[in-house]
Amino acid sequence: MVLVFPKISLKPEVEAYLLSVFKNKEVLATLQSEQSKFKFETLLSRLSHPPACTCIRVNTCAASTDEVKKLLTEEIQKQCKGWPMSDIPVLEHPELPDVLLIPVIGPRINLQRHSIEVIVGAQCGNAVLRGAHVFIPGILSAPKLMKAGGAVSVYSDIGGKCKRGALEFVGTKIFVGNGIAELSRNEIFCSNCPLRGVGIRMTEPVYISPSFDNILSSFVFLQNLPSVVVSHVLDPKPGERILDICAAPGGKTTHIAALMNDKGEVIAMDKIANKVKKIKQNAENLQLTCIKVFCYDGTKALAKEGIWDGQAGPPFPPESFDRVLLDAPCSGLGQRPNMACDWSLREITSYPPLQRKLFRVAVNLLKPGGILVYSTCTITLAENEEQVAWALDSFPCLSLQSQEPHLGEEGMMGAGLSYDQRKLLQRFDPASVTEGHTSVSCSDLDSSQIAHIIKSANKDTIGFFIAKFMKMQDG
Repeated sequence: MVLVFPKISLKPEVEAYLLSVFKNKEVLATLQSEQSKFKFETLLSRLSHPPACTCIRVNTCAASTDEVKKLLTEEIQKQCKGWPMSDIPVLEHPELPDVLLIPVIGPRINLQRHSIEVIVGAQCGNAVLRGAHVFIPGILSAPKLMKAGGAVSVYSDIGGKCKRGALEFVGTKIFVGNGIAELSRNEIFCSNCPLRGVGIRMTEPVYISPSFDNILSSFVFLQNLPSVVVSHVLDPKPGERILDICAAPGGKTTHIAALMNDKGEVIAMDKIANKVKKIKQNAENLQLTCIKVFCYDGTKALAKEGIWDGQAGPPFPPESFDRVLLDAPCSGLGQRPNMACDWSLREITSYPPLQRKLFRVAVNLLKPGGILVYSTCTITLAENEEQVAWALDSFPCLSLQSQEPHLGEEGMMGAGLSYDQRKLLQRFDPASVTEGHTSVSCSDLDSSQIAHIIKSANKDTIGFFIAKFMKMQDG
């Protein structure tokens, strides 16, 4: 794999902490120290680059995967007309029947740089690498000479040092592609009211990935592949009552509803009002009616004994749900692409107590015989395998279950779990990728090329973790 960006920038204390995690005693008993360090450095490098494929989940309550595939293919051909690769394939995933994959093309390392340089925020730069255009709020700096219709080169301010409205920036910046300015500098920075919409239309991104802004919004949901796997592992059935305890922005909530054929009840909670609005909006866009959304703190979702008065929303009495998904708040260190994280070690390590509070509530709200799925989008032991070890020790009623589909690696060593227990876990580890992005020149691929792209899609993902538990009947 061609790595064109520097590894993710972390505070020294955070990088040292993570290195100690990936070189723990259990790991070093199997791998040599240098091998462990190499794998860790590989992980840091992969985190600053996008995954191998764009993953699109089809809303199967609205249309078939085949129907949406045809619509997407037409849309991509429109978007990519005139690009070097205008015939990018749309592939069906063999183990995820509601998933379509589009290979990410790149990196394109020989793009010509323009004299007009535009600096965007790090999050905006990350979005560009996954197919987005540059929206006006993301623009931090542009020179006086920038005019509407002019060619510009776009750079990401990964250090967060550029001041909004600056004429130029000499700090650390990473080139993410070329585009056409929709507005002049004056129009962007001298407007009396906040501007929205596209500020720079990307024409030559370093990584080619189609934009899905407002495209087929009733039929598709853009989602990372491991996030789609989670709902399949939960395996909800029509007519069941399901709790998504930390649901924003609603990707997994709406997926659960779709897997239930919109029959049953999906309770979605989040404690932040704006995030709750987003869940409702996504449910409405996908026309799913079995979802009920509540603005509520998940740590308080269990009703105290004798207090529940029969209300439809939280708090709920014990054993209220057939299945519970706890996609826990986490340090998010598995997200890609991410070139810089300025969090302190204290912030990075602050999540396990909250995760355990939520986990206790989830176990109590689950019916005997029910399924609890725990997931995070981070790479630490403390938030993943160590939480599984804690859960098995704290709740004798829980047993680890096999997962279907199982596309990730086994759990990481270091938390005292047995090999058989680790095999039941899924850890999506970008460092496990041994090959780079596939060279795709047209949609007419042979079976071996398709198999290679699917393999890359399964391995070259965001960092993610999944554990599945059953609450025993006699617990």
